[in-house]
Amino acid sequence: MPLTDSYGQGIQYPTLTDKPNAQTLGQGIVDGLTPKVVMTYASAIVRGATIKKPTAGMLTWLKDVGRLEVYDGSGWAVVTAGTSTWKTIDLATSEYSHNGNSQGTFQYRLINLFGEMGLMFRGGIGVTYPYPNGSLPGNGRLNASALPVGARPSTLRTVVVPCSDTSSNRITLKMDITTDGILKLFGTQADSKPPWVGFNGVFCSL
Repeated sequence: MPLTDSYGQGIQYPTLTDKPNAQTLGQGIVDGLTPKVVMTYASAIVRGATIKKPTAGMLTWLKDVGRLEVYDGSGWAVVTAGTSTWKTIDLATSEYSHNGNSQGTFQYRLINLFGEMGLMFRGGIGVTYPYPNGSLPGNGRLNASALPVGARPSTLRTVVVPCSDTSSNRITLKMDITTDGILKLFGTQADSKPPWVGFNGVFCSL
């Protein structure tokens, strides 16, 4: 009768009294060890089709999104999003400029936010107001190109962003991140036309 490893992982190995069977021996070791290592799949879809009944503690690497995930007993949670480089946001109009208030280029990247994917922003923009009533250029849209599908939230996300108190009665504005990848700014008016808006330390979940 097979015994199990001394580390309590349930990996079986045969005893000297078991009938010799190389296939059974090999399969027992492989099937016992595979769920304990990081398994690699092309995508979450392929993983779901392969692992019908995941067990808590399983680790998988998804190649299409570069993400390590662990099954916690109820679902797959993100362990790490890999190396996610900062990506510069292509501004929608010439009235917006990068490095507002010397805060750096307006950028975003994907991150692991408490076990799920999220967005992180940094940098700042300068704003020139073409209208006396303080309406924002481009109706408030900041990015010329929509965020890629993998960086779009499942529902509308609204975050608070800081702004200059110069020429403004406000020190914060609102930014929406839409499900189709649009970044849109709100809150300016005739008496609130801040010359810069900041994004350092702004996060949201996907």
